[in-house]
Amino acid sequence: MPEFSFSPKICGIVDERGEIAAMYKGIPQNDIGENSDVIENISKELGINLLVRSMSPQIIVCDEIGSLEDIKAIQKAVCSGVKGIFTVHGASIEELKQNPYIKEIIENELIQRIIFIGDSPHSKISLFRDSHFSQTGLSPMRKRSKYF
Repeated sequence: MPEFSFSPKICGIVDERGEIAAMYKGIPQNDIGENSDVIENISKELGINLLVRSMSPQIIVCDEIGSLEDIKAIQKAVCSGVKGIFTVHGASIEELKQNPYIKEIIENELIQRIIFIGDSPHSKISLFRDSHFSQTGLSPMRKRSKYF
């Protein structure tokens, strides 16, 4: 397994349905790292806002974003200097952009990287960066995005 050399980050996880940390009596059953705080069984909107206001995370993680409320909370967090790792269902940029709220954060360059992970053993992981965005009809990311 490769070793990574980076300093630990304070991470806040919004686990709306208990699928990320799998908490049991307040203890995560999945390895989420030593510097992670978990808020579970709460909407992503409320969880993200609570983390930003009270826990000072450097990174926020939540899965399956897509509602207007999710996007507003993410925008607020990013404007507060918090980075994020979020999942959304979709097999292509075009499919993601069918959701008007996801389309907005892609086109406004709130997203720095998009990774597609297939579920077949022969699937490839695609990392979209500057040159890839122009090939898919998206504008290239700025070298130093105002958000990330």
